[in-house]
Amino acid sequence: MTAPLVWLPFDPELLGDPPAGLRYEVVDPTAEVPDSVGDVAFYVTPYRMSPDVGDVLPQMRSLEVVQTLSAGVDNVRSRVPQGVTLCNGRGIHDTSTAELTLTLILSSLRGVPEFVRAHDRHEWAFEWRPALADKRVLLVGHGAIGEAIEARLLPFEVEVVRVARTAREGVHAFTELPELVPDADVVVLIVPLTDETRGLVDADFLARMKDGALLVNVARGAVVVTDDLLAELRSGRLRAAVDVADVEPVPADSPLWEVPNLLISPHVGGASSAMWPRAHRLVRDQLHRFAAGEPLANVMTGDY
Repeated sequence: MTAPLVWLPFDPELLGDPPAGLRYEVVDPTAEVPDSVGDVAFYVTPYRMSPDVGDVLPQMRSLEVVQTLSAGVDNVRSRVPQGVTLCNGRGIHDTSTAELTLTLILSSLRGVPEFVRAHDRHEWAFEWRPALADKRVLLVGHGAIGEAIEARLLPFEVEVVRVARTAREGVHAFTELPELVPDADVVVLIVPLTDETRGLVDADFLARMKDGALLVNVARGAVVVTDDLLAELRSGRLRAAVDVADVEPVPADSPLWEVPNLLISPHVGGASSAMWPRAHRLVRDQLHRFAAGEPLANVMTGDY
């Protein structure tokens, strides 16, 4: 009996001790699709948020599992065939994304972009800026990454208000956002992109934010209505820091580059040295479960 075939986007030796009862090929199907495509049982997608990593799925006649290296699965979810298990990269990006979130918050509040521009002009631009200390941070999304962000926020002497799709002890529901948003100094978005969250932050949401508040989006660009955010930023009433946009890369002629009070990072939440060791551990553990016939971790259900 032929061993099940696994497609990996990296050398299997990086897994440390991959299960011996599987076959491995290193493949990026967005560049070339080998003839073995029909034999693939376990597909670990390349680390990209673009939908082209799913183009190969209809050819995978033996497919049992799709394992993404991203926490979000909106780029492939609708394309996974019936009966195939989809698993996300929960846990891979917690550390990296939480670090970037703190970086964006602190940089925006303390004026680091302005200091860098003054540096380039050889100017000593002293000014008083708001601190993160004593702020109320509304954390919209309280999964693994949200928890990691909270753990890093608390030492900064802030109050964290948690929000998730459904309420539980210590966590508010999305339906409570209209009452929670007006009291927040910082609003952090770390929700998956679903029908419920698409356009969640619109003109009404933004209008409820207090003057001078900071919006931080480390979720997906489409969670925010871009035109509504641009209007608030142009008015000078709000500030924002985003790692994502509704169109990526952001086009050179996009108004996002010129609007005041906005800090943009190029979707690098997971792109740090902390990512790959965690990715290799997750994939290794998943393959051991798969080879042993055990339940997989991070299985995405229909209500994600």
